Amino acid sequence: MTAVSSRARTAHPVDLAREMRDLVRAEAAESERNRTLTAPVVDAMWASGLMTAFNPQSAGGMEPSFADMIETWIEMAWQDGSFGWVGIANLPSSFAAATYLSDAGFAEVFTANDNHVTMGGQFFPNGQGVAVDGGYRLTGSWSFGSGTGHAEYVAAGFLPMVDGEIRWISEGVPDMQVAVVPRAEVTFNDGWFVQGLKGTGSYDYAIDDVFVPHGRTFPLFTREPRRGASPATRMGMMPVTAAGHAAWALGVAKSMLDDVAELAATKYRMSDMAALASRPTFQKGLAHHVAAWRAARLLVLDAFSTAEAAVAAGDALTPTLRADMRVAAVFATDTARACAEWAHLVAGTSAIREGSRLERAFRDIYTGTQHAFISEKVAIDAAQVWLGLIEDQFGL
Repeated sequence: MTAVSSRARTAHPVDLAREMRDLVRAEAAESERNRTLTAPVVDAMWASGLMTAFNPQSAGGMEPSFADMIETWIEMAWQDGSFGWVGIANLPSSFAAATYLSDAGFAEVFTANDNHVTMGGQFFPNGQGVAVDGGYRLTGSWSFGSGTGHAEYVAAGFLPMVDGEIRWISEGVPDMQVAVVPRAEVTFNDGWFVQGLKGTGSYDYAIDDVFVPHGRTFPLFTREPRRGASPATRMGMMPVTAAGHAAWALGVAKSMLDDVAELAATKYRMSDMAALASRPTFQKGLAHHVAAWRAARLLVLDAFSTAEAAVAAGDALTPTLRADMRVAAVFATDTARACAEWAHLVAGTSAIREGSRLERAFRDIYTGTQHAFISEKVAIDAAQVWLGLIEDQFGL
């Protein structure tokens, strides 16, 4: 077990991430070859305190604000797309389990392991849990279990089945639960041979008729924390996940904008003897895309901080506030992708060298932005809430 430094208990989480820059950069290529983060990077996340930073204090965390979480994820994704993606997989997974598991489940998973718990997986309910005495018999298959390459526990979303029927919590809304399953009870099918985000260990996995006690399950959409005092614990998994996706895309795009700005002073095109930095078209493009990136970041911070402040004041997390956060995440993702595309184009052949940070970031952003959580449908659902066409959409 890797010891956590005393500084990690008081430092800002973004500082913990920033101190890993040299290591993450040195290990990025090896993580891609391994198709999961290397052991030195994972060990450093534990040693620094970063791995538990978003947890409730009782699980070794700092309970940061949304602004702190967003800036930390931006920093991680700026360093390397795979490192950042693991950040938005492992950190929210352990945050959710530590916050929402019952006391019995928390004791079994966290207390018994001195809070040294890495968790990844897929929260979408692709499994079925047959209700039995004391829990469920869980069976299912899940894809893209991000961060499972080094996780001791795996999260698995499922639908509870009672007498062969799905359990419903309201009209049109099924009961969706998340099981926390020890790695030894999970079969990994790998399959992680992909264009980008190669170093994330996002393996496919299956669970076959495994008993999961009630204590190691919690409702997917719960906003009732068992521990932790931050407003985030009373906002549920959807806002935390949305903030992570937005921050990740912003971080990868910023790395490309920064790298292109640095490259511009020495980049010459074969048909143009002037350096890229001296070309007015490049200057205009850089100004536009950096401004767009900054605007998207500010929108994300505003949407999530506004909702967080409302919850902190005791107000309800309304459908409109939830829609605002999800739209901000979609907009930030779309803006980041546009920034990345421009940076890749103006960098020319410098962006196609295999193994360069620009090349890897371009592959990563066009992989990560395929995720359903920041898709067109999410924006449409949110707009329907704004327009009053629907009262709510439970998935927001």
